[in-house]
This record gives sequence, C-alpha cells and structure tokens, in this order.
Amino acid sequence: MLLTGPSVAAASGKARQLVVLCHGYGSDGNDLISLAPYWQRLLPDAAFIAPNAPAPCDGNPMGYQWFPISRLDPLEIERGVAAAAPLLGRFIDEQLALRGLDGRHLALVGFSQGTMMALHVGLRRRVAPACIVGYSGALAAPERLAGEVTCRPPVLMVHGDLDDMLPVSRMHQAVQALGEAGLAVQWHVSPGLGHSIDQTGLDLGGRFIADAFAGRLEGSAGAA
Repeated sequence: MLLTGPSVAAASGKARQLVVLCHGYGSDGNDLISLAPYWQRLLPDAAFIAPNAPAPCDGNPMGYQWFPISRLDPLEIERGVAAAAPLLGRFIDEQLALRGLDGRHLALVGFSQGTMMALHVGLRRRVAPACIVGYSGALAAPERLAGEVTCRPPVLMVHGDLDDMLPVSRMHQAVQALGEAGLAVQWHVSPGLGHSIDQTGLDLGGRFIADAFAGRLEGSAGAA
C-alpha cells in the first residue's frame, strides 16, 4: 500500500528540508497541510507533505485513520501504532529519497493520533530526524520506549488543558517517558484550549522546527 497526500513545495524553490505532517483520527492530509503557509516564512527551504492515513475511518467515512480506535485502550493503541508504522516509515524514506535528502533534514509533526505515529516512527529510525513536534497527542506504550528507542531527536509537545479527547495528562505522561529515555523534551500547555492547535502552538512549533534545522536545539527538558 502506498500513502499519498497533499504537498507544498519549498518557498525558496529548492527543498533542503522536509516536514512530514501526520493528521489525526478521522481527518486527512488536507487538514495539516494547512500549517505550511504559517511556517513557510520561518522555513523557506522546507517542503511539506501530509499523507492520508492508510484506511478509511471507522467513525468518519469521509476521513482516514492510522489505526482503529474504539476506546483509548493502551493495548489497542500499541498494536495499532505498530501495525501502521512500517507504512509511514516507507513513505518517509521515499519522500526523502525523492528530494535527495537524508534523515537529518526531516521534521515530523503530528496531531492527536498522528502524534502517536510521529513519535513511534521518529524515535525508531536509523537516522534521527531533526525534530518531532506533537500536538494534542500521546505516546504509545511509554513503558517500552527506553528499550526500543534508536535515536533521540529533540521533541516538542503541545496540548490544551481543556482537551476532552486526549486529556493533557497524556502529554505529561509522554514527556516523562521521553525524558526518562534520554530525550530533550520541551512542552507547552495552552490554557483554555481543547483538542486543537492555537496560534501559540503554531508559533512554538514553527520556531522549534526552524531551530532544529539550524542545529540550535541542544538543551534540557522543560516548559516552552
């Protein structure tokens, strides 16, 4: 199975970096590719691509899912992420090769279920991505991360404190597990925000990716 989705070319005309955007449950690539115009000023050399997840969504037939979710059961999430990971990994490899880039020039961005995918795949690649940004998401199987991680890119986690889909406690759980596995993690909680991305989150994400591509992200974990 091949993943496809919308893309935006580098504003400079030459892609020297790649940002892969992984959408949430029931959505599609058109949702997250809309972040590209917000970030192009900071990332003129970056191409953006947002693959549609591999399966029609059980809960929304107009959208897609990386894996089925009937409830936020940890075992269900762990199995689902592991099953979908090879497809996303191959897609990333193909898109990098298409542009003549290596993994150091990759940024992974996820929202909700897409954050679960970005973290799982990004932390198990042979070459570390420049960074991973996760919005309104969670870490699948946090207790297994330390034994499976193969690279340690900087990570930014952003979450709303009124998220009723994935509570902000899931972000704090992820931050703790990432830190214990030796990753440099930044995090931000947006007050009054539900399961969404606000302007503060957009600004933090764009600057984080720009700093990662410029090699400026070497620091300890803490609030952004």
